[in-house]
Amino acid sequence: MAQVRPFRALRYSPAAGPLERLVAPPYDVISAGERERYLELDPHNVVHLTLPESEEQAARDLREWQAEGVLEREAESAVWALSQTYSGPDGIERTRNGLVVTLRLEPYENQVVLPHERTHAGPKEGRLRLLRATRTQLEPIFLLHDGDPVEVPERQADLAAGGDRLWRVEDEPGDRLADAQLLIADGHHRYETALAFHAEDGKEASAWMMVVLVSTREHGLTIFPTHRLAESVDGIRGTPIDEPGDELPGVVLYRRGGYQLLEGDGLDVEVVDALAPQGVSYTPQRAEAIAAVDRGEAEAAFLLRPTRIEDVFTRAREGHVLPQKTTYFYPKLTSGLLLQPLD
Repeated sequence: MAQVRPFRALRYSPAAGPLERLVAPPYDVISAGERERYLELDPHNVVHLTLPESEEQAARDLREWQAEGVLEREAESAVWALSQTYSGPDGIERTRNGLVVTLRLEPYENQVVLPHERTHAGPKEGRLRLLRATRTQLEPIFLLHDGDPVEVPERQADLAAGGDRLWRVEDEPGDRLADAQLLIADGHHRYETALAFHAEDGKEASAWMMVVLVSTREHGLTIFPTHRLAESVDGIRGTPIDEPGDELPGVVLYRRGGYQLLEGDGLDVEVVDALAPQGVSYTPQRAEAIAAVDRGEAEAAFLLRPTRIEDVFTRAREGHVLPQKTTYFYPKLTSGLLLQPLD
């Protein structure tokens, strides 16, 4: 059974200014140009911590911001309800609700927390250096469970930024998770980094990680496809078809001027992975994938259907790790709303 509990969050004080200027997307979806924009947006924007000039500078900033009152620690531990209202890549407005808690870290072999995507050593090394320097979980990760969805309060939110709203709530999150397994929707590298840090740190505080729990039955939970662009497809061929509509008939290969339907076993991402295209990059936008091929930036694009949540859970429970960018849960969680000190 997953162990979760309230926590004493570190957060921006009202004196720090409008929260919209201080928060940002997660570190791993911010381009170099976007990083510069967030750094210039406000001298206390969270990107100064999540994508710092150096790990030592992030630790100094964190200490100074607390001393100056930019960041303040909650007096009491709390569970937070989170509501995110957004328009997805399909243009439809939705609201996704969840709970922000801390979770006791569990090795994957315990089958409490399940991964579904491969990770890479480079990002984990960088995050580990940052965690050592700051001793703070700067961003939550996103976990799914099969329990009841969250009902958010009708009163005014305690914190709000853009489409995000947060309330301190009286909730017993453990009741939702009896015998539950948790699937990492987003944050594999950070979870494995937290495990590695706790293994070397050994303290009780580092055994806990800030997470957002979202039910698979949550009405606003959506998963979109991530299409693949390839520099080389080494002669891969399929059955020629007309330009498909919004609902793809399967994995579709696009070369300038033509569409082909590909055959293969498994999920769409597994079909493409088995074909081993070279020089792969990713985009959630189908139109952008096609345009990149037309501009000559890629030889071909693989257009994919969304991976169903139940299929991801099934693969994870069977111990199968899926290719990178199998899932695209939208929106990403906002960084900077709450931080978790490890003390």
